Amino acid sequence: MARYTDSVCRQCRREGCKLFLKGERCYSAKCAFTKRATPPGQHGQARQRKQSNYGIQLREKQKVRRMYGVLESQFRKYYEMASNMHGVTGDNLLGLCERRLDNVCYRLAFGASRAQARQLVAHGHITVDGKKVDIPSYIVKPGQVISVRNSSRDMECFKALREQGADGKMPKWLTLDAENLKGTVVAMPQRDDIDVIIEEHLIVEFYSR
Repeated sequence: MARYTDSVCRQCRREGCKLFLKGERCYSAKCAFTKRATPPGQHGQARQRKQSNYGIQLREKQKVRRMYGVLESQFRKYYEMASNMHGVTGDNLLGLCERRLDNVCYRLAFGASRAQARQLVAHGHITVDGKKVDIPSYIVKPGQVISVRNSSRDMECFKALREQGADGKMPKWLTLDAENLKGTVVAMPQRDDIDVIIEEHLIVEFYSR
């Protein structure tokens, strides 16, 4: 499967905001975006031209797609699914991205970043309702229980979670039993649960043109 292999900090710089792609490093003074917020490339520091409406919509779409680590074809599929659901298309789109299994594992602090959480899922360390699921794009539903497999509980990243517990950043649509490395989806994610400024209406306009 195709994947991005360059420095992820370049993506934050290109989108002009933190996408929190490297876990705790993004909150520290070592964050590359904090040190250098200009777009990547030799002309990054040059004055930027005024963007067209299309350019503004494209950048918003790319920002969300990169934040969740989703390829273009899959992101478009999510948009089509969202547009066929009841409710506001933009909210539905973000809800689908939030309910991806790799993102849920990241929200539950099983992984320090979405990339690490995606790897944990792909390597078979995560179960949903007691059954191993190794598909990062799996969409969870309210009532499902996401947990770490018994054979994987001695990994260092999980030991730290059991000892220290959650860090207080848990969204209200999830609950975590840190001692047993088990999380439950108690509700559907709401728009205000997303901690990055997103203008989802621009994404809807991009795909609706």
